[in-house]
Amino acid sequence: MEISQDAAAILNCLKDPAIVLSRDYQILAANRAYQAVYGHAGSLRKRHCYQVSHRYSVPCDLAGESCPLKQSLETGDNSQVLHIHHTPRGEEYVNVEMWPVKHPDSDEILYFIEIMRPSSVASANARGEGLVGRSPAFQKALALVQRVAPSDATVLLLGESGTGKELLAETVHRLSKRAAGPFVPLECTGLPDALFESELFGYIKGAFTGAAADKPGLVEAAQGGTLFLDEVGDIPLSEQVKLLRLLETRRFRRVGSTVWHDADFRLVCATHRDLTAMVAAGEFREDLYYRLNVFDVDLPPLRERREDLEPLIQSMLARLSMGGRVRFSTEALAALSRYRFPGNVRELRNLVERAVLLADDGVIREVHLPQRVRTSTSGATTQPPVGDAGLVPLAEAEAAYLRRALAIHQGDRKSLAEVLGISERALYRKLATLKAE
Repeated sequence: MEISQDAAAILNCLKDPAIVLSRDYQILAANRAYQAVYGHAGSLRKRHCYQVSHRYSVPCDLAGESCPLKQSLETGDNSQVLHIHHTPRGEEYVNVEMWPVKHPDSDEILYFIEIMRPSSVASANARGEGLVGRSPAFQKALALVQRVAPSDATVLLLGESGTGKELLAETVHRLSKRAAGPFVPLECTGLPDALFESELFGYIKGAFTGAAADKPGLVEAAQGGTLFLDEVGDIPLSEQVKLLRLLETRRFRRVGSTVWHDADFRLVCATHRDLTAMVAAGEFREDLYYRLNVFDVDLPPLRERREDLEPLIQSMLARLSMGGRVRFSTEALAALSRYRFPGNVRELRNLVERAVLLADDGVIREVHLPQRVRTSTSGATTQPPVGDAGLVPLAEAEAAYLRRALAIHQGDRKSLAEVLGISERALYRKLATLKAE
């Protein structure tokens, strides 16, 4: 089908890469910005968007990703997702926005306009700085961060210790309208009651023994920027009401003072604790919980993002200035891939730094890894799960594996079937079942 002249004109007015897509994913037209990134219009026309952007042989939703075209087709409205696209510079994160174009006399969708905006939120590959990852769980967290960052909503980051909550909090700040302001962190673990209050609000001279001069608190330091409360679940119960009052009134007083000050900051919190259970146990104020849990983001543990292990390692090596001289052997990488990483990314960073110091010839081998890592891979100490712990229905496990295989396989369905050890016809049947779910 041919697109209207109006659609073509709109397309070339857009500064970001944009294309017109048919309902069956074919590229009908591309603007100049898109051609500069992905190729000339002649080589793109009639190709499928998922082939050009992802090198997939099937649409994104069949490869285990969110498909903005399918979402718009189902809802009739605009949709937006965060994807990894192939570009001449390599794989990059891209914010994809889909606009359905409807018939002037009905709600029938004629075609779609897809706009792609490069994202600086993270790198899909090792580049030495910032967030690194490409796993579905990691992408889900990134997409939520991109949604909430431009607003002033309070963000609650949830995840195990060592998953990178402070780095993600800094990312929220960097992508917000307060990015030019300060980012002020406060570690709440281990703070006595009185110290928490004085750290947060500051104090005046003579407020208590040792207060020899006025001292502004972190709320003042965060004016115009972001206040990050790390491990907010560790705030003493007696002090939680003071934080609640600050959030409700947006005013505070220094300890020992009668003068009120206005507070202007964006709040981001993080915790590894189950705040819902703490509320039920009377260990965390319910009213404060609902003040903090405006927009929650779950950070996946490293054991749930195995695809990110190698790029994370390469990124860490680059930060250690060893990227060109030190490498992990295949056996060492295999050992790490089987380890559960209770300390998550923080533990991985420590393992990499330790191994670099032990690898005299520049090759990190399994022997350079701690005993706990080597032991966990031998199978000698591996215990079977108790009862049904960790078990899922076989069909669910197969569907999850198939989605992952589709996402990472670069060839066609025939070659994928060969890799999976099944016939091409059997693969088609499984894909049909997966699509019907």
